[in-house]
Amino acid sequence: MVFLSGKVDTIITGLIATDKCTVLKKITDRMEFDFITQNAIIYVLIAWVAIFVTAKALKVERFGFTLKPYSLTYKNYKVQDALTRLLGRTRRGVRVFADVSVIAGFLMMGYVFYFLLLNLSNFFVEPTEFAELTVLMPGITLTSVDAILWFLLSIPIVLVIHEGAHGIVGVLEKINIKNGGFAIFIALFAGFVEPDEEQFSKAKKISRLRLIGAGPTSNVIFAFALGGILLTNPLFAMGLAGVPGAEPIVEWFYETPEDGVLVLSVIDGGGAQQAGIQANDVIIKINDVDIKSAMDLQKNPLTPGDAVNVTVLRDGSQIVFPVTIMPASEDPERGLIGIMRNNQLPQPVFNFIDWNLDTPSGMWFSMFLLWLWMISFFIGLINMLPLPILDGGKFIHTIIDGRISEKNLNGAMMAVYAVSFIVFGLNIGLSYYKSGWISI
Repeated sequence: MVFLSGKVDTIITGLIATDKCTVLKKITDRMEFDFITQNAIIYVLIAWVAIFVTAKALKVERFGFTLKPYSLTYKNYKVQDALTRLLGRTRRGVRVFADVSVIAGFLMMGYVFYFLLLNLSNFFVEPTEFAELTVLMPGITLTSVDAILWFLLSIPIVLVIHEGAHGIVGVLEKINIKNGGFAIFIALFAGFVEPDEEQFSKAKKISRLRLIGAGPTSNVIFAFALGGILLTNPLFAMGLAGVPGAEPIVEWFYETPEDGVLVLSVIDGGGAQQAGIQANDVIIKINDVDIKSAMDLQKNPLTPGDAVNVTVLRDGSQIVFPVTIMPASEDPERGLIGIMRNNQLPQPVFNFIDWNLDTPSGMWFSMFLLWLWMISFFIGLINMLPLPILDGGKFIHTIIDGRISEKNLNGAMMAVYAVSFIVFGLNIGLSYYKSGWISI
């Protein structure tokens, strides 16, 4: 899951990651460099100091930048001209997109509430299904050098798409865009377009809804387009395991192994070795849960200290072993059977792109696209959460505006904000209560 704060004129990257997207965390963990991960926040601060000193030396204020000890902001006052030229070539398509954005805004708002409320319910009813969320901040929760690079490369693309969509729909609806630009706040990033406030407030309600909904909708559409390409990538199937309701997509577009998980070796002193599990055994069941692939192990996490019955195939016979789950060395709260296993990935049905996952460059590029997809998709969704700093807050305000008195409007919006903040805050708070800050 990812979170971004923003409104009609601003989008700030404070993201949320869910532990359900295990492929992102596990592959990132394998690719990280210890010298960075152990001192990530220090390196981020050093990088910011270098940026600040360089910008000061170059006197970037001459080029429209505003430099402060904690931020670097750039504004371009010719955005309107560029958007007008672009609109002249794409007016019909932008009109359709603008109309779709209103409908999509309602759908995305409903989905994000559904996800957050369901997640809260899972914490108390189905704890194993609870998706732990964390704020993604370089140097703090983003500690892998690769994860930080994927984040930094993805964010500008997502910002340009989001704010460009706000801007071009604004021009379509005859709402002037005074300026646009970006800002860096040490480790957080923002993009913005600033519409003419008077024109915006006097515009028709449907025009305002189109402008507001355009940003999140553009991110989700881009994510769907990117997802269409990634359907040919085995890693994408594992990434989809973290998206509620995405299981049918994996079943339709991927062929998953049906013969269990092959044990390559057992960990000395681990639960599997003590129970009698051997290399070349094939795990087909843990308690009453059928295990057909490594993805089934990821979807059914184990708790250290628990005793489980592990069913294996050995020489054509099924044998049940009582195994005590051991803690992972890097995360004592994550349980392990105590084996080295075959990590065979699901194979895409449409396999016409060679992603070269057996090479470092192929794996790195695939992970970058997976991060870009994840950030764009969830930024679009979470931006429609009704909070004052998000597009969703402005969306709800526009809908209610004019239907009730100004006093009642303010009261209603405060109630909406309070409910949204509680639901969102509880998801973050319970995640911290369960596992502390999740780092990637």
